[in-house]
Amino acid sequence: MPATDGPVGRGGGPEDDYTAEPFLPDGEAGLAALREAAAGCRGCPLHEDATQTVFGSGDAGARVMLLGEQPGDQEDKRGEPFVGPAGRILDEALEESGIDPAQSYVTNAVKHFKFGYASGGRGKRRIHKAPSMRETTACGPWLRAELALVRPEVVVVLGATAGKALFGSSFRVTRERGSLIEQDVHGRRERVVATIHPSAVLRADDREAVRAGLVSDLKVAAGALRTC
Repeated sequence: MPATDGPVGRGGGPEDDYTAEPFLPDGEAGLAALREAAAGCRGCPLHEDATQTVFGSGDAGARVMLLGEQPGDQEDKRGEPFVGPAGRILDEALEESGIDPAQSYVTNAVKHFKFGYASGGRGKRRIHKAPSMRETTACGPWLRAELALVRPEVVVVLGATAGKALFGSSFRVTRERGSLIEQDVHGRRERVVATIHPSAVLRADDREAVRAGLVSDLKVAAGALRTC
């Protein structure tokens, strides 16, 4: 059996191919059609344990796309991105930086929640596990379709996994954060600002300092919007 860096599908089905491409709707489709199609995605084994697909949320004409890693426990249960504690931190930081959250489209590089259980599998609490590059790549067709439809003026990358989804495994958020990057992404020239994932604020010992860094990076994105 070939080596793999993610879970193996249980039934020898399409999840073993690690691509969402067959599940995208044919022809031109709007966000509603994409969201409906994504609900049935079996492009990788992560769908087997997740409650549901968590697709992007927001207006197709949004000026900013906010790209995170994957849905968390609350997002998985509610079916919406960034509705947990990290989402509240993000909304507050956006407003402080001068970006209207209502003018943003929020999504994740991976659309299903990857998790393990606390207490070595004996607990009931679900613990986030970082998706592999193989899983992130499998979900890439959804992100490509979202970028093509929303056509954001600025993409804000929230964390390392989101950055690697756009730029490959060599991306380092610590090296790239807080600056405006212009690069071809999925066939489009994108203006990208990288920063930490808002969940990093929750884990930090000095939350105020880490939160201030997040706001500072988002102000770079706000400044880029003013020059569009």
